[in-house]
Amino acid sequence: MTVYAIIGGTGLTQLEGLSIRQALPMNTPYGATSADILQGEFAGREVLFLARHGHPHRVPPHRVNYRANLWALKQAGATSILAVNAVGGIHSAMGTGHFCVPHQLIDYTSGRDHTFFADDLEHVTHIDFSYPYTESLRGQLIAALVAEGVAHSGEGVYACTQGPRLETAAEIVRLERDGCDIVGMTGMPEAALARELELDYACLALVVNPAAGKATAVITMVEIEAALHQGMGKVKATLARVLAG
Repeated sequence: MTVYAIIGGTGLTQLEGLSIRQALPMNTPYGATSADILQGEFAGREVLFLARHGHPHRVPPHRVNYRANLWALKQAGATSILAVNAVGGIHSAMGTGHFCVPHQLIDYTSGRDHTFFADDLEHVTHIDFSYPYTESLRGQLIAALVAEGVAHSGEGVYACTQGPRLETAAEIVRLERDGCDIVGMTGMPEAALARELELDYACLALVVNPAAGKATAVITMVEIEAALHQGMGKVKATLARVLAG
């Protein structure tokens, strides 16, 4: 039986409509999770919810304890992870308010604890990460977006940068030259850790601003927060369709 866990990013520190049965404080070998895992019912189905940046939103992307979060969700019974991410748009199709279900990613981060296979190993372990997202789960998200009539792209390359600062215009030129369509700060090592734990994993990305240099105006938090506010209803409706599916 599939047990879904939703990891909420910026703008989704609470899942409106979630009927909480219990909050699970999780002690892990890797330290504390960003927040308690909430176990409850959403869209008529049992679900786990975790706020990636804590509640309130206070853990920056480079300080998120990704290993603790993924390990705890697995221990709580999750089999499939629906990750919600706020991103900047690089490709011209990725305007503010657009959704993307990426099929590939490129990791530009450094210094993050990015694997469970690091210490006291019986043998070296490598995972196949050729295709970082679970195709069947991606398909469910895409079908839900179609059913909701939400403007979206069913493919895209996610660039994961270190943060917490936004990128320079020159860095965005480089990312675009590398083939990236959207840019965020939390896609890795989350996706790789899910693969190491044999969890299905897919990303629902909401574009909340044009990437640096892609618009004439300076990027402001007011603009980003407005896009998040407008897009979260569609995020929740899309997730509800997947769970009800």
